[in-house]
Amino acid sequence: MKIELFTFCDFAQESGGKLTIVGTFDTIISRNFPCVHPQLSVVIRIRFDMWEFAAHPFRIEIRDINNEVNIDPISGTLDVKGVGNSSAVSHLVFTIGNLHFKSPDAVNFTLFIDDKEIGSLPLYVRSA
Repeated sequence: MKIELFTFCDFAQESGGKLTIVGTFDTIISRNFPCVHPQLSVVIRIRFDMWEFAAHPFRIEIRDINNEVNIDPISGTLDVKGVGNSSAVSHLVFTIGNLHFKSPDAVNFTLFIDDKEIGSLPLYVRSA
């Protein structure tokens, strides 16, 4: 399996196997702390080879730079099926609302599939 896309954005949706992604970013800037970011979407596109077609449990852990959990993990199962090709893609699209930040920080979103870490993405929170 290989991550083809892992990003934060203002809006995302999947429809009929196609992704729509609007406004990708990796930094949130606030003038005041603590602050609340009203909404962001997380988009992940993973390619699986045919020998990996199966159900795969996943989870996304969200931790700050001190390795403290910011919100509960996001978890579920990817049911990967082929359509006659030698590989297949699966999309994970999540919208998270009202993210609270006490101070400027870096927050890491880490993806685990089959209890193995396969990728991570930092979200930077900066002071204006």
